[in-house]
Amino acid sequence: MAEAAMAASVHPANAEPDRIGRFLEVFADRLDANRSDIALAAHEETGLPLETRLAQIEFGRMLGQLREAAKAARDVSATSWRAPLVDEASGIRSDFGPLGGAVLTIGPNNFPLAFHAVSGGDFAAAIAAGNPVIAKGHPLHPETGAMLARCAAEAVAEAGLHPATVQYFHQCEPEDGLRLVSDRRIAAVGFTGSREAGLSIKAAADASGTPCFLEMSSVNPVFILPSALAERGDQIGGEWAASLLMGTGQFCTKPGIAIVVGDGGDAFVETATSALREAAPGVLFSAAGVDRLASGIDAVEAAGAVLRCGGASGSPGSRFEPTLLEVDGDDFLKSFDELSQELFGPVGLVVRVKNLDEASGIALRFGGQLTATMYTGGDDDADWAALEPILRVKCGRLIENKMPTGVAVVPSMVHGGPFPATGHPGFTAVGLPTSVHRFAMARCWDGVASGRLPAWLR
Repeated sequence: MAEAAMAASVHPANAEPDRIGRFLEVFADRLDANRSDIALAAHEETGLPLETRLAQIEFGRMLGQLREAAKAARDVSATSWRAPLVDEASGIRSDFGPLGGAVLTIGPNNFPLAFHAVSGGDFAAAIAAGNPVIAKGHPLHPETGAMLARCAAEAVAEAGLHPATVQYFHQCEPEDGLRLVSDRRIAAVGFTGSREAGLSIKAAADASGTPCFLEMSSVNPVFILPSALAERGDQIGGEWAASLLMGTGQFCTKPGIAIVVGDGGDAFVETATSALREAAPGVLFSAAGVDRLASGIDAVEAAGAVLRCGGASGSPGSRFEPTLLEVDGDDFLKSFDELSQELFGPVGLVVRVKNLDEASGIALRFGGQLTATMYTGGDDDADWAALEPILRVKCGRLIENKMPTGVAVVPSMVHGGPFPATGHPGFTAVGLPTSVHRFAMARCWDGVASGRLPAWLR
């Protein structure tokens, strides 16, 4: 695969922006033509709702990303991701271009379409930059991946790109996957998944000097400030519970920890507890996921949290009860590592803190996050001003007065953040053309004759 990708990376057709854009458009059209079959396969393999989650919302996001990537591939203007620069005085011209090898994409289980290795955001960005892609499917949705890959292969042929522009494999032993990651013909890696797997991939990539863009774990803390609690604590509790339940709590932006500031949090906690207690057990992706979640809850309880509802697996199948745990701020800080772990499922932890100083101390302890949220009311300006400088450097996306589970797919979005949410704080995995920069290299030509340059630099 690596050898074939090298051949694709230097193939003349793969250097044509219009041809790359055509591939991405044809691919999107072929996926759309097979929407019902692909969405049904994804539903059967993941348990995620068919309508409207897969067939409408996620399918639309997948197609939109591919079509936006097609526009980015064709854009050679001065304001494009290529950033062409002509310096007549020095005779030097510069831009951004492909990496000269394969981008290895490894997708997660929780978005089988919009984040899939062979059709998702990493794939679209890597292709738009002119790179061939080697895509590793996910073992929890094999037929979905095969259907997506067939559409990609047909689109490659129709667009006239090198056949190895897109290569897809479904599964491998971990040691073989890491051997591929460290192969010097792999120009970059895009990964979304667990912290454990991500760090293993990073170690293999670092050994060969391969750029590695990782999206890993994030608990996305939500700070509910005193005035917000007094004005609408019950409403916010309902919003938080609804966000925890989205996708059965299997979103990377799930707000897993709520920090309730002051002594006015009873309505918030009671509303959230009631909503989660009344909700039916949700479907997780696998029996192994049920076991991991149960073990994680046991560890959080052992560290001092009190179970308010849920905490057990459901039936039939790989279901789990919506779960709420609670701990005070002092105990949270004493056992921070155990209590701040990501629990991948319909589970939330409430941390009750006495005042803003205690909330600030907790904010300082958090590592990098995809998001951080503050709910504010009419008298919370000073508290916002105190917490904002701490949280601003902890997350890619800082939010006020709404839950983080919705991610707008727009150029201004930052779906990233400091380690360990991702492997690098300077990039985003969502939002074209911004996300293309992960898979592009800076390059310049010094004294090269105009006729030998890319058209946008002449």
